[in-house]
Amino acid sequence: MDIILKASIPKLREKLLEALQAVLPIVAIVLVLCFSIAPVSPSILLCFLLGAAMIIVGIMFFTLGAEMSMSPMGERVGAMLTKSRSVPLIIGVGFLLGFLITISEPDLQVLANQVPSIPNMTLILSVAAGVGLFLVVAFLRMLVGIALPKLLVVFYGLIFVLAAFVPKEFLSVAFDSGGVTTGPITVPFIMALGVGVAAIRSDRHAADDSFGLVALCSIGPILAVLILGIAFQASDSTYVPPILPNVSDSVELWQLFHEGLPTYIKEIATSLLPIIAMFGVFQLAALKLDRRTLGRISVGLAYTYLGLVLFLAGANIGFMPAGNYLGQVLAGQSFRWLLVPIGMLIGYFIVKAEPAVYVLNKQVEEVTDGAISASTMGAALSAGVSLSVGLAMVRVLTGISILWFLIPGYAFAIGISFVVPKLYTAIAFDAGGVASGPMTATFLLPLAQGACVAVGGNIVTDAFGVVAMVAMTPLITVQLMGLMAQLKQRRARQAQPVSAAALAFADLPDDAIIEL
Repeated sequence: MDIILKASIPKLREKLLEALQAVLPIVAIVLVLCFSIAPVSPSILLCFLLGAAMIIVGIMFFTLGAEMSMSPMGERVGAMLTKSRSVPLIIGVGFLLGFLITISEPDLQVLANQVPSIPNMTLILSVAAGVGLFLVVAFLRMLVGIALPKLLVVFYGLIFVLAAFVPKEFLSVAFDSGGVTTGPITVPFIMALGVGVAAIRSDRHAADDSFGLVALCSIGPILAVLILGIAFQASDSTYVPPILPNVSDSVELWQLFHEGLPTYIKEIATSLLPIIAMFGVFQLAALKLDRRTLGRISVGLAYTYLGLVLFLAGANIGFMPAGNYLGQVLAGQSFRWLLVPIGMLIGYFIVKAEPAVYVLNKQVEEVTDGAISASTMGAALSAGVSLSVGLAMVRVLTGISILWFLIPGYAFAIGISFVVPKLYTAIAFDAGGVASGPMTATFLLPLAQGACVAVGGNIVTDAFGVVAMVAMTPLITVQLMGLMAQLKQRRARQAQPVSAAALAFADLPDDAIIEL
């Protein structure tokens, strides 16, 4: 164990540098705003800065912990399930994994507290059942080899048909649920499951199909919450703004965080316990991993736990009040339309601080052998989230229905999926779920809520939906990136002379080439 801890120290330094690069631009933007057009109280600013420090350390521990524990655990469980070739086992275990992991997701608790018209546990269990069901669908898709775009057309078509019957006060919350359920605990494990399942297959589409699990698991919660909205006939929700901190000295500032930490210590322990218990059952029954591997996974779980506690404490206690107050100040001035470009700028950088984004970008780079680099993925995600936050702020200021953005956006994203390489489509729809994580829920959503209060809008219909917008735009930007890469490859092929024999082989199906 000591050897593993010592070996992880250089990696922690590397992750600290990555965390600083991700969070410091957001801090700089907020500081510029605070000292210029959006003055805030010293209490809010100090809470924000201490929260930023905790987020940086939290990201450092979480990203390394996810690499050491969540990814290996998911890959081994996925590979074991596929090797069994037992469809009932895959369906049963797949549903149970999706159900337990979703209940463990901290972001879902935040959403449940925002929807007073439905009991918290009813909402949580319904969403968890939706994720479990669609994780089974994702497993079966990978085993049978069904094209992802066809499933997306069917399920998103069903979503927008149901949306016509849901009260408008509930619509944005329903779409937000698809983003919050794919958070920092769910994503690393589910994505690793996909890699493990695909690793058993040897065909050329195995790498393509290793992505897409998060995409399908994001659909289940939306359908579940839409059905709940119809059944419960959601009433008007009462908006409870976050409490703005008011501290007189540094001791009171630390006391504020010290009182909140036990909540997250307990919450994350409860969240990780079902995953650890499930992995323990697999270890005893089938995996039989050696002590060194188990030691590395144990250290990784400790890092993941510590990282998530620090990250969520910093985000909820430090970032949430600052985001809400900044939104109120910016939208309360005569030049309120500045909220749109400022929101776009914050959105561009804030996605880099999402913990699960690191996991996605790294896995994309590994599975594609560097053909799609982590930096390229990061740029595509930043562009998408920047656009989505800008559109979300337009909604806040004008009160336009979210369907005017979601229907054309998803129609375009699903439409181009039939011409974009399969791998890029699967990655794009996974990226939508990954981009809308805790940073969106604890900073961008309060920013929109604060702005909505200042302009006198409807919080439930106008401010909610930020998570849904953030989840939608990466589907377009990542696929457009794939389309550009495909066009470049075609031009490169046309520029190089190809022999007649090579062209003949290129036209043959795979089976014929194998027979030859």
